[in-house]
Amino acid sequence: MDNQFVPVTGFDLNRFLGKWYEIARLPTSFERNLGHVTATYSLKKEGRVEVLNEGKDIWSGKSSKAVGKAKIAKQPDIGFLKVSFFGPFYGDYIILELDKEGYEYALIASSHKYLWILSRTPELKKDILERLVNRAKELGFKTELLYYTPQSTGDSGR
Repeated sequence: MDNQFVPVTGFDLNRFLGKWYEIARLPTSFERNLGHVTATYSLKKEGRVEVLNEGKDIWSGKSSKAVGKAKIAKQPDIGFLKVSFFGPFYGDYIILELDKEGYEYALIASSHKYLWILSRTPELKKDILERLVNRAKELGFKTELLYYTPQSTGDSGR
């Protein structure tokens, strides 16, 4: 885990489960041209979590799906998971900011190359989005490179 990244405390995995909409991300090769991106987390046996990432290519409309797994990396009340989409290889999944009251939005990183802003709804209030982007910038992320994920028809990101 990057020493600069401090995961949230008071984390409750059961409240985090369910569907999240990707509001923004740093560009990645595995999400190239994807819009309408969602991540759904569901509890499986032995405390494991299934991760279902779905999206649509903004040019062809073709659906894309990736199924992975996650597990708590430290203590259950710390927002730090290990996630794998590729066999035995796990990457950090650090929840940097979380709406602890309603679990409505989150700022998540894996390293300075990977950053996501997630919301329970396809849109996030402008003031909340700005605050999360500013927090990411404070942490050293290149927020000028953020891709704002299209979630509605006709929306091509920015």
